[in-house]
Amino acid sequence: MMSPLFWRDTRLWLAVLVAPLFWALLTLVMPLAGSAAVPFSDPLFYFQVALLYPVLEELLFRGVLQGYLSERLAGRAAGPLSLANLLTSVVFSLVHLIYRSGSTALLVFLPSLVFGYFRERYAGLRIPIALHCYYNAGFYFLFVS
Repeated sequence: MMSPLFWRDTRLWLAVLVAPLFWALLTLVMPLAGSAAVPFSDPLFYFQVALLYPVLEELLFRGVLQGYLSERLAGRAAGPLSLANLLTSVVFSLVHLIYRSGSTALLVFLPSLVFGYFRERYAGLRIPIALHCYYNAGFYFLFVS
């Protein structure tokens, strides 16, 4: 698939606009933080969760794992999504069970599919990393006090 210029990509803008819907879904399983002061009260923590961890997770999951699975499962798909993306997203969600509840780890599956889709659409990691940083920044701003 030919990758469009990102600023003209309506699917990418849809992914950006869907993030608040994702955060709204999270309110079903997590309370909102009492204060939105996290970025200001602990900037190192916020840097880690909003930038460092998403970059490392994307390098590992979308870069290494999804890249490997894409080579091994070339062209196999489940509907509009590649099997490599689906399997990577399952593993990504399972890893989040280590430090999140089952329902929250399950909700991580949906954004993971989005990140994987854009990894394939753009044949690279810049867009998935940017989206992951955005999703994490919003999550920690709203849900972690």
